[in-house]
Amino acid sequence: QVQLVESGGGLVQAGGSLRLACAASGRPINYLNMGWFRQAPGKERELVAAITWRDGVYNTDSAKGRFTISRDNAKKTVDLQMRSLSPEDTAVYYCAATSHQVLYRTPETYEYWGQGTQVTVSS
Repeated sequence: QVQLVESGGGLVQAGGSLRLACAASGRPINYLNMGWFRQAPGKERELVAAITWRDGVYNTDSAKGRFTISRDNAKKTVDLQMRSLSPEDTAVYYCAATSHQVLYRTPETYEYWGQGTQVTVSS
């Protein structure tokens, strides 16, 4: 019932910033938990940050102090503002959504996924 499309990825120098945007279509996202994940070559997909339908925010250790997740239910968008980027942040970043009311920290929990957007950070 939900389609997700990411945008905003690209090439950025170390220390720079990028804003990733996730546009949702289909049913409203008001009661969905939303997350940003990333996957680097040879590594498992991992959660970056999540924001619940109550606007509760969960940040991973790698995101704390650098990344900010936000949502606008009226616009049906979920953004990830990334600052102080390093080459270790290079990955494909995915927007995802789940109707699960409690679990939202693992990729297996999420029902809907975007196509991903590449983020490359040069040194």
